[in-house]
Formats: sequence, C-alpha cells, structure tokens
Amino acid sequence: MNKLWAGRSEEETAALADRFNASIAFDSRMYKQDITGSMAHAAMLSARGILTQRDAGELIDGLQGILDELESGALAIDHSCEDIHMFVEQVLTERLGPLGKKLHTARSRNDQVALDLRMYLRSETDEITALTKTLAGVLCDKAEEYKAAIMPGYTHLQRAQPVTLGHQLMAYACMLLRDLERLADCRGRMNVSPIGCCALAGTTYDTDREMEAEALGFDGVCLNSIDGVSDRDFALELLSALSIEMMHLSRLSEELILWSSWEFQFIELPDAYTTGSSIMPQKKNPDMAELVRGKTGRVYGDLMALLTVLKGLPLAYNKDMQEDKEGVFDACDTVKLCLEVMAGMLPGMKAREDKMRRAAEEGFINATDLADYLVGKGLPFRDAYKVSGRLVAKCIREGKTLEALSLEEYKEASGLVGEDVYAAIDLDACVSRRQSLGGTSVPSVEKQLAAVREKLNAL
Repeated sequence: MNKLWAGRSEEETAALADRFNASIAFDSRMYKQDITGSMAHAAMLSARGILTQRDAGELIDGLQGILDELESGALAIDHSCEDIHMFVEQVLTERLGPLGKKLHTARSRNDQVALDLRMYLRSETDEITALTKTLAGVLCDKAEEYKAAIMPGYTHLQRAQPVTLGHQLMAYACMLLRDLERLADCRGRMNVSPIGCCALAGTTYDTDREMEAEALGFDGVCLNSIDGVSDRDFALELLSALSIEMMHLSRLSEELILWSSWEFQFIELPDAYTTGSSIMPQKKNPDMAELVRGKTGRVYGDLMALLTVLKGLPLAYNKDMQEDKEGVFDACDTVKLCLEVMAGMLPGMKAREDKMRRAAEEGFINATDLADYLVGKGLPFRDAYKVSGRLVAKCIREGKTLEALSLEEYKEASGLVGEDVYAAIDLDACVSRRQSLGGTSVPSVEKQLAAVREKLNAL
C-alpha cells in the first residue's frame, strides 16, 4: 500500500514495523471528527482562495459521502491503513482522483490529530457531564426519600454522631457537583483549536484559523503553533477530573458494599444489580458496586500512563504521543459505564430503617449531645466532655445505653442533670437540633436538596 508520507525512504518498512506503528485500531473511533474537521478545512481553503470553490465543494461532498457510508455501514474502515486520517484521505483520493490530494494543503497530521482528539474528547466530556447530572439527580431523589431516616454517622469507621441517610447521600451529590465544575473547567481549556499549527511552525499559506475554529465550535485558537501540536494538557486534565470522579464513585461503592453486608444490613441492593454464588446459595453479592470500586484503579492507571508518556518529551510532536489515545478513551468508556450502572442501581436501593436506627441507638452516638446538654447547664465543655465520657464507660461496663441510665445515676455524675436530660439525648431530637447550614436535620437536608437541584438545573 502506498503510504502518504512515502518519498524519503528507499525501501519499504517492515510488516512488523507497520503493525507497531499503526493506530487505526483505536483512533478509528474519531472518524466523524476527522471528516467534519476536513470539511471545515476545505471550506476555509476555498474562502481564502487557496482552493477553488468548485474543488472545495467536491471535496466536501466526497467527505460527506464517506461519513454517510461509514455511519450506515456501507463502507468499512480498512485496518491496513496506518491511521484514520490516512484512511479517509485514501478513500477520498480513490473517489476524486488527484483532487483528493489537495485536501491536506496547509495542515499536517500533527495538528489534524490534535484537532480530532480535542473534538472527540469535547463530545465525551459532554456525555460524561450529562451522565453525572443524571446520577446527582438520582442521589437527590434518594436523599429526599430518606431525609428523616436516622443512622449512625461514622469517623474512623466508628459510630460517631446520629445523621440521616438523606444527609449522607447528599454528601455524594455535593461531590458530583464539584466533578461537574471540573469537567466544565476542563472543557473550556480543551475547546481551543490547534488546526493551522501544521507540523509545528505554522504555514506559508494565507489561512484563516479563526474561521475554521468557529466552524467547528471552538472558542478560539492555540496561540503558539509548537504548543498547539504538542499540548496534551487537555487530555491530562480530563483524566484527572475523571480520576477524582471515580474516587467519589468508589467511596460511594464502598459504603454500599458495607451497608449491604450482613454485619450492617442498613440497605438492600436491587436483585438486578447483584449476583449470587456458584456454591453458596445464601449469597447476594454487590458485584456492580465492587466493579465500580475496582475500575477506579484502572482510570488512575490511565492518568499515570499519560503523565509518564509526556514527562520527558521535547517539543514539538513525538510519536510517543500516539499513546495518548487508548488510555483516555478507556477512561471515558469506563466512567460512562460506571455512571450508568450507579444511576441504574440506586433507585432500587431500599434502606432498612429499623436496622439503621438500632445501630444508632447502640453506639452512644448521642454522647456529644449529652455533653452539650451539660454545657447548657453551665458546665465548661471540657468538664462536660469528661462527665459524658465517664457515663459512656459506665454503660459499656454494665451493658446499658445512655437512655437506660436512671436519673439518680446521672445525678451521681453531675448534679446539674435534670429530668430534661432524656429529651436532650433522644436520637430524633439530636438530629432535629442540628439545623446549622449543611447539618443533618430534615430542614437542613431539604435546603441542601434545593440548592443542589438548582445548581444542576443551571448547568
């Protein structure tokens, strides 16, 4: 096969070298971006008088025909070509003859691939953004459903203070809001056109880079042609944002796994998103949540791989940069799938409110409220803390809860205690009093829900 870059070499490259060098197996997914970019390039060349209007029209029609046939399946991608750019140009030249060879005027594969990748990842970012918004909405709906369901809040995986399941779920909705902000910020820097940078030094032709960028939906153009072809920050930024988002999904997965275990029994996941055991008939395994947790490491690996590829590259383009695509494509595919699975699984999640409340009652998680009660009676907080701690130790020794202590036992610990202590340490009261902004009371969770939903609607 004739190679579009042939001319300098006196002998054919080895078949093994061709296979090693080829990228069409993975960059073929950018065919739509490559063709639409070429159509805009032809239109620009015509507008600047570099191509005649007739020639440009034929090129654009030819490119549209290739796109239509690829979309319908009438045309198959030839994987013997080196990359998607060469495939498209080869088919175009076969159909239009020498005219097809004019399309590559005033551009290089270096700026062409940078353009395709930016356009492709821009589209992927938009898809991931939409899926993230959907999952955030699902979390809000679930938080609304369980905004009053009391459970233990944890620090160090030890029962700490009473919260509601709705409050806990809203923490993840807030994480996803930050993910959405990162994706939007990343997309802004991604949406700058490199086309016209050519190989690295620009071109001698009188081109209009701004026209081409605007036609392709970019906000502007890369200011430096060397940077334009060698920059992959946009891919790294996206991988970083996706890694953080996967970390959030992994933390949520970990809690779902713990909560659905026999030891916790706080929730039950829907059968449609769990599996059984081949040997143990009683098992209901949270495999989907476990896979989301596991795939997080895969996305981290994609980020680290590209950072490592780029860390020692001199300017401008180097073939090493061909390694930018498989990792970022894999990360996008993985995150989209994980978001879809999470959004499909959570609506069917059922909370076992009785189990959550029983765990809250048995964990002395109202000990801080007891201390706050004593502070309200005039005792300094540090002294109140010690009194509360001694009473907890007494309960542990005697197998009691704070609610089960008699008033006499309370008065032995502090004469400031009165009958109203029982109302102060009631779990419902402990939750309802936490009305500070962002707190766990029902009115506070409702404010969080309203704020998050308003932000989601604005995005």
